[in-house]
Amino acid sequence: MITPENSGARATIRALPASRIRLIANAALGRSDVLPFWFGESDQVTPEPVRAAAIEALSAGRTFYTHNLGEPALRDALADYLSTLHARPFERDSIIVTSSGISALMVTMQALLDPGQRVLIPAPTWPGLSEIPTILGAQVETVPLEPGPNGWTLNLEALLTALSADVRLLVLNSPNNPTGWVLDPAHRAPILERCRETGTWIICDDVYERLPIDSSTDCTPSFLPLISAEDRVISVNSFSKAWLMTGWRLGWIVAPRTIAADLGKLIEFNTSCAPAFVQAGALQALAEDPYQFKERRAALQARAGELLAGLKHFPGLLVPPPTGGMYVFLRIRGEQDSVATALRLIDEAGLGLAPGSAFGAAGEGWLRWCFASRPERLADGLDRFGRWLRHR
Repeated sequence: MITPENSGARATIRALPASRIRLIANAALGRSDVLPFWFGESDQVTPEPVRAAAIEALSAGRTFYTHNLGEPALRDALADYLSTLHARPFERDSIIVTSSGISALMVTMQALLDPGQRVLIPAPTWPGLSEIPTILGAQVETVPLEPGPNGWTLNLEALLTALSADVRLLVLNSPNNPTGWVLDPAHRAPILERCRETGTWIICDDVYERLPIDSSTDCTPSFLPLISAEDRVISVNSFSKAWLMTGWRLGWIVAPRTIAADLGKLIEFNTSCAPAFVQAGALQALAEDPYQFKERRAALQARAGELLAGLKHFPGLLVPPPTGGMYVFLRIRGEQDSVATALRLIDEAGLGLAPGSAFGAAGEGWLRWCFASRPERLADGLDRFGRWLRHR
């Protein structure tokens, strides 16, 4: 008999936690008085030329199935984009287009993981990175990211020690969601060498790589400039964040050519293909004026500075500054239950932040604030937060 306790789903699936970010968002559903900073997306719409390209493709009747691996024109454009960004050649054969970044993660992990195999991830971490291996029956282990006055850090020696020969997969999300941690460029070579020794695969979640807080650089440190064709390194990326295309659901994979065909098989049995008109929009996004891209990123960097400057005025906070991405991960002295705190902020301040427990046990007691917002909305949020802190 199907019951609420036994839905018929596998025990692993029944045990998956529901999204705590969605829980907070749903608690404020229909409330126009709540400022929403819980999701990881900008409050700006996708640029008009990108929308126009998709509309043109729809009007031209591009509504049919496409290639499993993505439209050749988009894969070529991505190869050109990556070649310029990382100052080394990339070709179409190593690039696969997917229906979202999380779909890219799913098919990649489906290809690599057998039940019981070990996966190592720095934590706190975005739940997609830890729950997909769990769904597949893998064993997830974490190495802590440590908060400090200058930001979050990863203990390289602890990571290298944890990378034993029976670790099948290392997952690195840099810039990190939720903390804003960015991998030290000097750590790439020893991590890569250790994974070569152990035969461990690396998945790099590079979704935020074009969003450094440092205005002097276009991209945060990546493994892509360092790897050879034989290295077991896969980069997963998305159009969502840097191109303001969260709702379009389009991503890509950079992988060794030897595994590309296998990933294509899995795409067939997951999503089949990405829609042609969505890929048309992405093609236009890659053709965007670089000045406009930099202008948009500069605005995001300014918002980070404004949020950090505002939070400094409030006592009782721990606020390690991010070095990349679009989030500040903060802690309020005396607040231990992040979901309860987030719900109180909605009810008592009209402020919507993501609870840290959404990002695993290492995030409990913390709150994530997405600063990809208009300056006036961010200022309003700071004002509400300050009043709440004074009167809680």
